[in-house]
This record gives sequence, structure tokens and C-alpha cells, in this order.
Amino acid sequence: MARPSNQHRPDTRPSAAGDPGAVPVSDELFAPVSPGIELCYQTYGDPDGEPLLLVMGLGGPMIWWDPEFCAGLARRGFFVVRYDNRDTGRSTKVGGRVRRADLLRAFAGRGGRPPYTLSDMAGDAFGLLDHLGLRSAHVAGVSMGGMIAQTMAVEQPARVRTLTSIMSTTGRRTVGWQHPRLLPILIAPRGPGRTAYAETSARLWQLIGSPDYPQAHAEVLRRAEQTWDRGFSANGVMRQMLAILAQPDRGPRLRNLTQPALVVHGDADRMVHLSGGRATASALPNAELLVVPGMGHDLPRPLYDDFADAIRRTADRASG
Repeated sequence: MARPSNQHRPDTRPSAAGDPGAVPVSDELFAPVSPGIELCYQTYGDPDGEPLLLVMGLGGPMIWWDPEFCAGLARRGFFVVRYDNRDTGRSTKVGGRVRRADLLRAFAGRGGRPPYTLSDMAGDAFGLLDHLGLRSAHVAGVSMGGMIAQTMAVEQPARVRTLTSIMSTTGRRTVGWQHPRLLPILIAPRGPGRTAYAETSARLWQLIGSPDYPQAHAEVLRRAEQTWDRGFSANGVMRQMLAILAQPDRGPRLRNLTQPALVVHGDADRMVHLSGGRATASALPNAELLVVPGMGHDLPRPLYDDFADAIRRTADRASG
């Protein structure tokens, strides 16, 4: 795909010709955000709407933000920007091999400096906003994306209009822990190829998905196959894990923020325990905590409207 020109507002096209409920959707575009790093991104909605940056979690490309959810946000007045983090999807792969022994040392708190940090990934996000000519935006992140969104807010609070942190945590190790059954699966060697990746991913999502909102096995497999096809990097995922494990406790700095915030967490989350969401909401002075019964570590489709309404409600608190 050809790179875009240095336009601040990418051209958009209707997502479905003749559909009165359709929203404009851009092609996938590319933004140089820092030396050696280029992000792939896509927009939904009217560029004159309120900018909303969506930040995905560990190993998740931007397609994990479902188009239906993005369109619903756009219909609520947002100019939605979703993107692939570095080491994910069609964005730059940093390079360099990570050994599983490095991960184990980092889990034990004995890791050295990671290849990059969550602060570096927050810098990528700010670089994307710069590329789009946006001085500030509402920012919503899931899991690791929530950690990146929090980092953005504490490092450059004037550029984050509102903060939405979904199934994430503050970085303090005594909250937001993983269920002990998950670590062996996360660091286990995967078989080579697309099929092995998809089957391993499906097993993981069976463990961490929402028990009250189960996904069909075929749907989970299809998303895993799309993730592989987009450009999966096992070493990239491990580099992101090292960044997560090296994160500082943001709690003290979160307490200084004044913008409206929304914290969403499921009470059945095995990947990031509910205590992480509660700690995040407790640290943020102007936060609404939304605890969702029966939700695990995913975004159930039946709850898209509830989540979009909550993000809209948070943005309205800022404008009000």
C-alpha cells in the first residue's frame, strides 16, 4: 500500500454505500511517529468530530477493535483512530530476539532494561496524534493499551482530554495479577505456522474470555487467523511483555490527574485481576468505575453499546 501524503486529515469513504447508518472509514494509512518507527492506522467518522484514540493490548492489532464498535463510537460524535502498536500487525517490527529465560527473570522482578518501554509506546501514540494534526484527544486503552493510555495521561496530561482504562492496572505488582494457570501458556513455545498459532490462541481465549458472553470457537479461530495474516511476531509479543513487566507504579502520578476518567473491568478477568481496575479508579480523582459482572479479558459484542455510551458520557463530563 502506498504511503499517505503529509495530510492532517486522511480522506475517508462511506463504509457502506447507500447505508444511512454508515460512517466514513479511511483506508489503512501509515504514520512515521519516531525514528525508525512507523504505525499503521485507520480512522472512523467525521474528522471534525471529537478525536478518540483507541490503544490495543498485548499482541493485539487494531482489528481487535471491532469495526462495529468503532462505527458506534463514530455515531456518538467521535473521530475514531485505531492503530497497530509497534511490533504488531502492519506497524514496524523492532527486531531482536527475546529468550524465555529473559521473560522468567522479568516475571521474578530481576529483568534488565527492556528493548523499549511503555513510555516509548506512549510516545508512538503522541507521534500519531502529531501526524494527524491533533493537539489532544480522548484516549481509551485495553489491557496493555490501558497502561499506555495511563502513561500518556501522566506524561502529557494536557494532550489527554479524557482517559478510559479497560481491564488494565496501575503497574503496582500487588494488584491486577494474573491467574497462575496462564503463565505457562503465555510463555510456552508455539508450533510453527498459522494453524498452530490459531489453535493456541483459541485455547488461551477459552481461559481468559468472558464466561457470561462466550464466543463461538469458529469466531475465535477466525480472529486468530486474521491476526496471523496481518503480521504476527512472537518476539514482538515478548518484547511487549518485557515492557509491561518493567513498568513503574503509576498510582502516585495518576492521583495528580484532573481530567474525567472511566475505568472498566470485568469481575471474571483472569488475565488482569479486578483489583487492578479498582486500584486504577481509586488513584484517579475524577474516575467512574464500571465493574461488569461475568466479563473476562475481552470486549463482548453484546456490551458494545454500553461501553460506547460510557465513553461518550465521560467525554461529556469533560466538555461540561
